[in-house]
Amino acid sequence: MKMVKSLLLGTAAGLVAMTGAQAADLPVKAKPVQYVKICSLYGAGFYYMPGTDTCIKIGGWVRAEMNFNANGSFNPFHTVDFDDRSTNQEVTRVRAIMTLDTRSQTEYGTLRSYMAGGWDWDNGGAAFPATVYAYRGFIQWAGFTAGRSVSFFDFYATPAYSNTTNVWSSDTGGGGMDLFAYTAQFGNGFSASISAEDTSHRRTSVTGAATAVYGGRGAPDVAANLRLDQAWGSAQVMGGVHQIVTDNVGNAGYNKLGWAAGAGVKFNLPMLGAGDSFTTQFTYAKGALHYVGSGLGTGFVITSSGTVGRGVAADAVVTATDIELTEGWSVVGGYQHNWTKQWKTSLYGTYGHINYSDAASLQLTAVAGSNADWAFWQVGSRTVWTPVANLDLSIDVLYNRLDQDRLGATADDKGWWQGMFRVQRNFYP
Repeated sequence: MKMVKSLLLGTAAGLVAMTGAQAADLPVKAKPVQYVKICSLYGAGFYYMPGTDTCIKIGGWVRAEMNFNANGSFNPFHTVDFDDRSTNQEVTRVRAIMTLDTRSQTEYGTLRSYMAGGWDWDNGGAAFPATVYAYRGFIQWAGFTAGRSVSFFDFYATPAYSNTTNVWSSDTGGGGMDLFAYTAQFGNGFSASISAEDTSHRRTSVTGAATAVYGGRGAPDVAANLRLDQAWGSAQVMGGVHQIVTDNVGNAGYNKLGWAAGAGVKFNLPMLGAGDSFTTQFTYAKGALHYVGSGLGTGFVITSSGTVGRGVAADAVVTATDIELTEGWSVVGGYQHNWTKQWKTSLYGTYGHINYSDAASLQLTAVAGSNADWAFWQVGSRTVWTPVANLDLSIDVLYNRLDQDRLGATADDKGWWQGMFRVQRNFYP
């Protein structure tokens, strides 16, 4: 009996020990998984970052293009010798861009940060490392915008109608610019903005006597606009002030203010086709030519058929006794028609004129009674085929024309055609 009792007690003790060991080996109950949730506050593509009230959207695009008689992404030639067989009249470019848009709600409204950047490969460039291409990085909160964005002077948006970088108009969207701005909303689509912007970005050149050049930065450009956005379209009037500081060898230099003013309007035209639109902008400037032509550079020197076409773009010309601010104006317009959901075609054109005083012309040409004024115009068309969602295949054709007063026996007007084929995959939602 004792033996049976001992056996039962030993078996029970063994079972208890075994049960305890098995219990120790069981996995601990996992914490609830925090699944990614859709954020519907700001439109399609946003998700809540797990564990936060911040919403994020990841997007971007990849683009491959081939340009003919252009200077990269359909930029027109500013200085080229078409007679020189070493001139690159065919250019390839590939860009891969990622965007990050993060937003959250605060008691003062939406807090937003936005980044866009990636890599750029041009023909002849090394496979790696590629050129870093970053064109956006800004913060928005309570009406304020700080960082790299589009100028608040801009209205006409070039990509809406063409792949080209227009010579004229004030579109800074391609590369962006550094700024600090405030926008006030008054309701019914009416707003007003004021912005302190990078003055170096708005410089063309200063030239003339005593090897005049731009001096150091003294103050930012100040741009402001009044804007209306409604169902029929948009309208804007804008102005800008630009400081001209010269660094002249042999004297103390000059310090003057240039200025610019403009107006633009966009009409939505659903009666002609779903998504159709027309946009135009007019700009006038004195001593601030970049506002009339963000693709102007420092002007043109085009050589072909043994003659040269010239057009100097200088905000100011220093003469023997004074500094002359240069005047200029431009107009740009574009219309896009959507034939179907897969096909759309646009027509666009630009025209601008640069005017120099008699004293400035004499300084530039060294010929008494000469005139250094010149004009430039562009007319083009783009057709885009979208065979599947977010994939665009486009062909863009553009004609450029430089018209000038004759500055010498070898000077002549110049015109040339450009062409582009582009494939672009947009992978934002």
